[in-house]
Amino acid sequence: LKVIQSQARYEGGYWNTTGIARPVTVAAILPEMSKRDVGTLFHGATGRGNDQVRFQLATNMLNPDMEVYAPWRDPEFIAEFPGRQQMLDYCEANSLPIRPARESRYSTDANFLGLTHEAGDLEDVTISPTFVEPGMGVWPWDAPNQTQVVTIRWEFGVPVSIDGNALGLEEIFETANSIGGKHGVGIGDHVVENRFVGVKSRGIYEAPAMELLGSSYEFLLQFVLDRRAREFFDYTSGVISLQIYQGYWLDLATRSALAALEPITRLVTGTISVRLHKGKVFFDTAEDTQEAMPHSLYTDDSSMEAMGTYDHTDAEGFVKVLGISAKNLANRQLGS
Repeated sequence: LKVIQSQARYEGGYWNTTGIARPVTVAAILPEMSKRDVGTLFHGATGRGNDQVRFQLATNMLNPDMEVYAPWRDPEFIAEFPGRQQMLDYCEANSLPIRPARESRYSTDANFLGLTHEAGDLEDVTISPTFVEPGMGVWPWDAPNQTQVVTIRWEFGVPVSIDGNALGLEEIFETANSIGGKHGVGIGDHVVENRFVGVKSRGIYEAPAMELLGSSYEFLLQFVLDRRAREFFDYTSGVISLQIYQGYWLDLATRSALAALEPITRLVTGTISVRLHKGKVFFDTAEDTQEAMPHSLYTDDSSMEAMGTYDHTDAEGFVKVLGISAKNLANRQLGS
């Protein structure tokens, strides 16, 4: 939810569900390891990816005394298993169940919020990614031709109902995943991104609930934020997004950035209806009343038709003041 509240998308505008899952996983497993007197955390992240950093930093921040062992950085291990193929051979020879199977054309990382498809044939950019089989819905072109309107109620930055049905947060995400996936929302986002270690990677991403809820939240922000608040929000959002990607979700900068957005989050109350069609989330309607959206800045003064309390003649002096610098620019720079 914090990711949605901060609109923390990474390069290409995708929801980094894998990046946020790593510190959550570590935070859940470390107490259980300590109970069992386990002093070393093992992980299978490769030496050229982002996850090795995420697992390492999360462990170091949450339990500095816990050791971290990464086989893919162990010379002896690499000598025996230089790649995925050798590991598959080993698992098959020892009857160890493993996925992906030998014939799989890519690997998938999955959690409650989304899927990440990488490696294998996806590393060849001359091959269309359409061979990927979505796990949380359908490709947008396979979605129904008819649209569906979904109404989401937010209170203090938290989604509380979908289509009038009050739901707990987990149910909200489950429902949004189901509805969004059916329409190809958040399915098949293609990104060639910059990994933290400096190399490029190609990934196909799925995050139906994140895209559906995140788009709804963004539409509400447009009603609530003034220009300066919007600029501040967008800057802070970028900071949080990068922190998540690079494995710094738990550090001081992230906690400070999240705290800075709290005053904005508390203002996000309203009911937004969106229309879903072929992978897209379109704004449909908003309950624009004081009761439904108490912090909206959208008023009759915003209208192009009615005067409201806005006097157009007041703009004369404002525009003339702006024109002073424009004239100076023309006289001193544009004409030279």
